[in-house]
Amino acid sequence: MRIKLHHVNLCTKDVAAMYAFYRDVLDLRPEPSLSANRVTGEGYAGKVAFVSDGDVQVHLAEQDLGVTFRTGQAINPLHHGHVAFRTDDIAAVKKRLEEKGIPYSDYGAWAMGGWHQIFFHDPDGNVIEVHQVVE
Repeated sequence: MRIKLHHVNLCTKDVAAMYAFYRDVLDLRPEPSLSANRVTGEGYAGKVAFVSDGDVQVHLAEQDLGVTFRTGQAINPLHHGHVAFRTDDIAAVKKRLEEKGIPYSDYGAWAMGGWHQIFFHDPDGNVIEVHQVVE
């Protein structure tokens, strides 16, 4: 099971201002191809912009406090944002979390087409995403 930092998701009330800031101040490059993979009919249709330094992405997402109510999941990845890791074995990650007694929300292929996403909390309550690209 490999784990690699993939993106940081920052929640905002003003996606356009954040997008301009990360492009103009930090010279991050737009990642326009990700917008085409968005799934908006599964409980989150907010605005999102994507930028990258070439290795790690930053997802700038419109804050949404109602995601858990619409999805029936316990963890809201769009309240304060989250840190996301990509794995090559989501089943092994879930097994490890279960063995360690760490509850998680299994969103499946939810916000990004082709990504199986799970979310859980670290000891301080930060939301962590782990996802695997699925065919």
